[in-house]
Amino acid sequence: MKKVVNNAREAIHGIRNNMTLMLGGFGLCGIPENCITALVESNVTGLTCISNNAGVDDFGLGLLLKKHQIRKMISSYVGENAEFERQLLSGELEVELIPQGTLAERCRAGGAGIPAFFVPAGYGTEVADGKEVREFYGKKYLLEHALTADFAIVKAWKGDTYGNLIYRHTANNFNQAMAMAGKITIAEVEELVPAGTLDPNQIHTPGIFVQRIFQASGLEKRIEFVTTRS
Repeated sequence: MKKVVNNAREAIHGIRNNMTLMLGGFGLCGIPENCITALVESNVTGLTCISNNAGVDDFGLGLLLKKHQIRKMISSYVGENAEFERQLLSGELEVELIPQGTLAERCRAGGAGIPAFFVPAGYGTEVADGKEVREFYGKKYLLEHALTADFAIVKAWKGDTYGNLIYRHTANNFNQAMAMAGKITIAEVEELVPAGTLDPNQIHTPGIFVQRIFQASGLEKRIEFVTTRS
């Protein structure tokens, strides 16, 4: 199976209106920025996006929000994006806020073929509304369902032509779990190498989960807030 494509535009082929997408990363770290730019240019709309957050106003998923291409966000954090907050409060955007650990586990469970699981986070809060509650060992737990997506879009540090991926440090956040949970998984990588180059013991995502891969270009590696000593 030939997995290597030339660029992000080719990689997102088949993403249509009203589909569900998973997008890896945390804040602006480890986000698939090339694919996000390609999605903005494609003018696809009605998307449900599963991501830890929505980036910032002028970068990451914030670019899709600005053009109202996202119908629903499933995420755990709103904080750094004023447009995300505005659309949420105005009712323009449907939002499902999930405790961060629960979001990570729902993605991991989707990739592992586990349909649902019980978790204590959120019991006694609005998060529990409408959810089944059971008691285990004297403690209350909520039933949470796994998350999957039509496409999972991730970013890795290195990848090979078979689709094997290695993430680097914090940039692994959500990428590894989401790569397993998409019907089709797209990986943009900082460095694309021939098959057999990577140390098998260092691979985080086996290539069997990845259908499309390409070498990213023009990476900015932005930081939300630069904090230095005086």
